Amino acid sequence: MTEKTQFTSQSALAQGAPLSHVHPDNEKESLIPPVYNSTTYLRDEDNQYRSGRVYSRADNPTYRAPESLLMELEQAADARLFSSGMAAATAVFLALKPGDEVIAPTIMYWALRNWLHTFGQDMGLKVRFVDTHKPGHVEQALNDRPARLVWLETPGNPLWTVSDIAAITEACQQHGAMLAVDSTVATPLLTNPLTLGADIVMHSATKYLNGHSDVISGALACREDNAFWQRIVKLRAQNGCVPGPNDAAQLLRGMRTLFLRVRESCQSAQWLAEQLQHNKHIKQVLYPGLPDFDGHQVAVKQMQNGFGGMLSIRVNGGPEHAIRTAAKTHLWKRATSLGGVESLIEHRASIEGEGTPVPDDLLRLSVGIENAADLLHDLEQALAND
Repeated sequence: MTEKTQFTSQSALAQGAPLSHVHPDNEKESLIPPVYNSTTYLRDEDNQYRSGRVYSRADNPTYRAPESLLMELEQAADARLFSSGMAAATAVFLALKPGDEVIAPTIMYWALRNWLHTFGQDMGLKVRFVDTHKPGHVEQALNDRPARLVWLETPGNPLWTVSDIAAITEACQQHGAMLAVDSTVATPLLTNPLTLGADIVMHSATKYLNGHSDVISGALACREDNAFWQRIVKLRAQNGCVPGPNDAAQLLRGMRTLFLRVRESCQSAQWLAEQLQHNKHIKQVLYPGLPDFDGHQVAVKQMQNGFGGMLSIRVNGGPEHAIRTAAKTHLWKRATSLGGVESLIEHRASIEGEGTPVPDDLLRLSVGIENAADLLHDLEQALAND
């Protein structure tokens, strides 16, 4: 294991999740915050709402504990939960206006890419897809035509391309564009986009923040509580794209172990990537922690404590061999998602379908918290027994 994969004491979660400041029930001194299932709140006798709450669609007290924790982890001015990662991501684009220009990555989460191609363009957004991981490409795109918003995803699913947040921030500021970053794979433990200059950071909280494959949720956090952020906040309430209170409570439960889970996944993924490079059945391993990976130097600069729990392998023998390999694994589970305690394997091109930029010989691996040697053995036997 390389020194880079070891979590440092400077990490925001080096001593575990900082939950004391989000204790919402000091009167009862309960260790676990309560769940508020009420959908509505009482008015005062003079018809006012001095509690600050009217209806749970706008704000449920259960949300504030995980939101406050995310604010600390991302060093944010504010954070809000959403009903899913897609609800959080699309809220940023829905807060724009028809005719606004948007730059997005060529390599990104397929569902959001499809949404931008369809609903985003239908609502009048002008979307350009750029190789954001290549130096200077975003700046060139902004020089060619100004944009209202640049959207990054780093590492980018499923090739794990790394975009230079600080450099792209500088280009955005020079051209008056906002920068939003999908940091789902990096998590707040590895990268803090807001401290690098981004305006908004998005997480599919379904993934690493929750980490147990039993909650659908999303989150946004902002560097400044400005007019655009308030537009997102109002849109969330009026569209009703909020989680249920029990999902918010489950999310907080998952975030309590975020440090432990991400640390284990990062260390195992790094080791697996290094070992798999020598497997004769594999022609390429894609992982930001490998020195010969195209974005490794940028990853070293902006990712602390590790390079994530996601990697992909391109296997010899084409898509048929890749699909058969996934079918022969036992410890790795064939399912669509990532960031959970269980390790998952997926032939990604089959999921994305026609038009995908993903090579058809690629298997996407989400490394859980099982024994790394057992995970390696399972992959090796599946690759060899074709």
